[in-house]
Amino acid sequence: MQKRLLLNSTQFDITIKRLCYQLIEVHDDFSNTAIIGLQPRGVFVARRIVSSLCEILNLPKIMHGDLDVTFYRDDFRRREIIAPSETRVDFIIEDKNVILVDDVLFTGRTIRAGMDALLDFGRPRKVELLTLVDRRYSRHLPIEPDYIGISVDTITSEKVTVKWKEVDGEDGVWLV
Repeated sequence: MQKRLLLNSTQFDITIKRLCYQLIEVHDDFSNTAIIGLQPRGVFVARRIVSSLCEILNLPKIMHGDLDVTFYRDDFRRREIIAPSETRVDFIIEDKNVILVDDVLFTGRTIRAGMDALLDFGRPRKVELLTLVDRRYSRHLPIEPDYIGISVDTITSEKVTVKWKEVDGEDGVWLV
């Protein structure tokens, strides 16, 4: 199977910075905004976004966390047993603006599970969705991102792979 590079390392960095500036336009100083990455790979996007935002805005920190949705998925009992990841949300999201972050938006089921899991931490004022890659035309649920790194038209048999230098040794997005 042939791989096609969608974003190289430089384009990857530019995309992250663009997403940060889009977020700044809407959320200003992030005083009432939390960024929550969905486990397992959305946390890498969220951490990179938070790091860039802190650098751009010269802030010491921005509320952010990691959310595991394993037990909230509608296909939980149909899948092979997967060890859940860590959830780390050490703040109350009550009446806060929350940005859910994932690496690839495909069917929308992970996002739906993320919204269900989020309610265990309070009732947010508003929930927005940021995704690095939007696989359009593949939705099973009516979920659309507010912030998109890139949009890719794919067929079901294709897979989008996002690599992170933190764990994979390089940044990049491929279509396999």
